[in-house]
Amino acid sequence: MAVSPPPRQALRGDLLDFTAAPVWGDTASTAVRYRPDHHLLVEGGRIVGARPAAEPLDPSWSVADHRGHLILPGFIDTHVHSPQLDVIASHGTALLDWLDTYTFPAERRYADPAEAEAGAARFLDALITHGTTSAVVFATVHKVSADKLFEAARARGMRLITGKVLMDRHAPDGLRDDVEQAERDCTDLIDRWHGVDRLAYAVTVRFAPTSTPEQLAMAGRLCTSRPGLYMQTHVAENVDEVKWVAQLFPEARSYLDVYARAGLMNARGVFAHGIWLDDTDRALLHDHQALIAHSPSSNLFLGSGLFGWRAAEAAGIPVAVASDVGGGTSLSIQRNLADAYKVQAMAGERLSAWTALHAATRGAALGLGLGDEIGSLEAGGVADVCVWDWAAGPVAQRRHEVAIALHEKVFAWMTLSDERNLAAAYVAGVPRHQRGAVSPC
Repeated sequence: MAVSPPPRQALRGDLLDFTAAPVWGDTASTAVRYRPDHHLLVEGGRIVGARPAAEPLDPSWSVADHRGHLILPGFIDTHVHSPQLDVIASHGTALLDWLDTYTFPAERRYADPAEAEAGAARFLDALITHGTTSAVVFATVHKVSADKLFEAARARGMRLITGKVLMDRHAPDGLRDDVEQAERDCTDLIDRWHGVDRLAYAVTVRFAPTSTPEQLAMAGRLCTSRPGLYMQTHVAENVDEVKWVAQLFPEARSYLDVYARAGLMNARGVFAHGIWLDDTDRALLHDHQALIAHSPSSNLFLGSGLFGWRAAEAAGIPVAVASDVGGGTSLSIQRNLADAYKVQAMAGERLSAWTALHAATRGAALGLGLGDEIGSLEAGGVADVCVWDWAAGPVAQRRHEVAIALHEKVFAWMTLSDERNLAAAYVAGVPRHQRGAVSPC
């Protein structure tokens, strides 16, 4: 059953978002907009403004009093696998073995419509209870898995970008399609879901090794078949993977060049990982305005490598943050941002809370071409908003008490918090989570 937001609601708390991209390393950034003890005004599911809580509101406003809490835009997870909750925290393999041992058996179950439906609901509710209100998602090779994801996201009012995975080789029985049937399935899903409410279709190439050149070419054609289509895939995640791609596509200059030759580079392209890229690759991503979905927890857990964020930034490539569950070990964006800090520290860099949080909110939205809809608390945007405890537990509470500057407080929050800090989550103004439960659809 659909739930409508109150006609006019005011969310009271400490508002934090961004008006521009922070400069790397700047802890006193003018790009940060912090408005302590304000009302965020929401009407018809959209943000219409903000004002100090000391200014009285007329009785037409329904007030949700979250004073003393941090209010942020809902997080945007730019790369995550819906069926892989089943294999999160699986022990002992690198990428290619991990796929064969854990991932592919879990994904095969999603051929069953009942499993696909239950899995979609479980996954989207888990995102919301971790403070993620929008996502770019890999389903499975099965058409029904994408269909059920779209259906469940629509019921929850979420901004979701997903698509049926394309894999016609180097995958086990039950997880391979073929070029013709895959094209028919994608076209049908596009016709049914693309542009409906807050849904968009992503042409979803698993990664170059699992698609024949013919399938890659078909995917490239699909990308131009309808305005606003996205493309998502993996690139240059793991050294052995890069070597395999070079063997399979000897004519290509690089892993990324495989996608370029197939017509898969565009401004709505989301490339997960991008660890093992060179300057020519980065220039190509910049020229096509494509997005890198940095997945720090997954990269550390699978031993894939350390992402060069500064090199991507210097090349003008938008970088967003992703959980990549199940290679990643948590849907919590804060836990992934804490790992991103550690990845950069290994390179002698210091990732600020501002750059990190911007990449999970406004930066991700802009990279997806959705800056007018999500990622900020700006008037006119959709009210995807999360309310967080500043601190949970005695350690975090003490750290918060002694922190002085705003960046110090927010960095401590980012490093020490997770889904247990989430007090409430609103999707298009509808309260979908209130401390311990997801609201019914």
